[in-house]
Amino acid sequence: MMTPFTRRVVEVVGRIPSGKVATYGQIAALSGSVRAGVGVGDILHRSAEQLQLPWHRVINSKGRLSVSCLEHPAELQAKLLRLESVVVEESGGQYFVNLPKYLWRPKWAAKSNQGKIQLVRE
Repeated sequence: MMTPFTRRVVEVVGRIPSGKVATYGQIAALSGSVRAGVGVGDILHRSAEQLQLPWHRVINSKGRLSVSCLEHPAELQAKLLRLESVVVEESGGQYFVNLPKYLWRPKWAAKSNQGKIQLVRE
C-alpha cells in the first residue's frame, strides 16, 4: 500500500518528459514535502521498475547522476538519458547534466487544500 506522499511522487515522476531531468528536491517539493529529497530517492529505488517510472530522469541538485546502487548504476542512467538526447558529461568517473539546459520546469505546482496536496496548472 502506498502512502499519499509516495502516490504524489509517482505521479510527479511520471510527468517528467523525455529529454528533461528533475532533481530529488524538486520532486519532493512538487509532491508537497520540500525537505523529502532523500525520501524521493528511496521511493525510486524501491519502486522504479515495478511502477515503470522514468527513474533515470531524476538527478541531484548539482546536476550529478548520484545513483550508486547495483540495480541502477550511474552508467545505465547516463545511457538512458543519452538515448533521450540529454547530453551527459563524464569527469573523474562521475556523470553530469547541464541543469539550466535540461531541467524540467512544469507549468503546474503543488497546492495545499485543507492539508491535501493537489497538482494544479499554474
